[in-house]
Amino acid sequence: MSLTSRVFGLFTTANSDSTAAPAGDSPTSKWPQLSHTPTGDESNPMRDVDLALEEEEPRPPYLHAMFAGGIGGTCGDMLMHSLDTVKTRQQGDPTFPPKYTSMGQSYATIYRQEGLCRGLYGGVTPALLGSFPGTVIFFGCYEYTKRLMIDSGINPSIAYLSGGFLADLAASIVYVPSEVLKTRLQLQGRHNNPHFNSGYNYLNMRDGFRQIVRMEGFSALFHGYKATIFRDLPFSALQFAFYEKEQSMAKHWVGKRDIGLGLEILTAATAGGMAGVITCPMDVVKTRIQTQQNPPETPSASGAKHNVEHHPRPSHPPGTPRLDTSSVFTGLKMIYRTEGLAGWFRGVGPRGVWTSIQSGTMLVMYQYLLKQFEAHEILAERP
Repeated sequence: MSLTSRVFGLFTTANSDSTAAPAGDSPTSKWPQLSHTPTGDESNPMRDVDLALEEEEPRPPYLHAMFAGGIGGTCGDMLMHSLDTVKTRQQGDPTFPPKYTSMGQSYATIYRQEGLCRGLYGGVTPALLGSFPGTVIFFGCYEYTKRLMIDSGINPSIAYLSGGFLADLAASIVYVPSEVLKTRLQLQGRHNNPHFNSGYNYLNMRDGFRQIVRMEGFSALFHGYKATIFRDLPFSALQFAFYEKEQSMAKHWVGKRDIGLGLEILTAATAGGMAGVITCPMDVVKTRIQTQQNPPETPSASGAKHNVEHHPRPSHPPGTPRLDTSSVFTGLKMIYRTEGLAGWFRGVGPRGVWTSIQSGTMLVMYQYLLKQFEAHEILAERP
């Protein structure tokens, strides 16, 4: 059947035996046979498909979902860490015009000047330490919230959106401190970096942690917490809403739960990519707040601090505002006022590619590992 015919079939109400079950399925197949009992009004076969797919929607044990999500998310983050570094450099570059422009030029410049481990993979240790526990918490909370809301009769689309939102809120306690360390180490590059002055110069992750706590206080590990929440909550909500909707459409088109590797990758990558591009302005603000230096207080004649918005630090080039604010909306206004719309979308190319591939890796591995866990459980139950 051609693609056009399949798409058209989603909207037709004509009775067709071919929609009853996938070709070759026997009555004993795990897919229920879709009965078509016409009454005074012909029933819609696609509604039967909806009900069958909904009934067959798997609900893996929470531990399976948490470990599959944790492994998948960590693999995705590690695979794309170098691209995340490029994005961070483009967004946090204090010079204007920026040193890092296109994605290819940024990659080549960082690799040539700073190398792979200390340059493109700077900050990989805190990223690893925050990624696994963060995604374990995320998937456990997401599955619980989604199921609870659907069982309560809430529209599935709202359940997916809310599940992603609340799950990211729960996981943020773990991953935000690691995000602060990761982002600063990514922006700094290697120790005593002569090629890029970020304002930071940590020996390693441990030294960075000690310096931040000693000089700025433990709360500094949560710098940009609100900005991170404003970025990640809508990102996760949109990502999983897009993903679940695209998965549903793919299952309708294929006619069964197993949609194949190609569609698994496509649905996961496009969901992450779209959510990443939409939330790019929030990501720019988050990066600026987490990586900005806190200059010493300078009392004015009246004894109050100088307004940093009007009195930026002398070493800070004109045109790139220092976001001395925890307000995301104030930060957005300051960036727009000095850099225009392009400032909101600094690093949108690397972010779009990064979120696409990271989401694709995470969600495809998530589905694959769930199937492996299920198969192992079935084998263990056999006598």
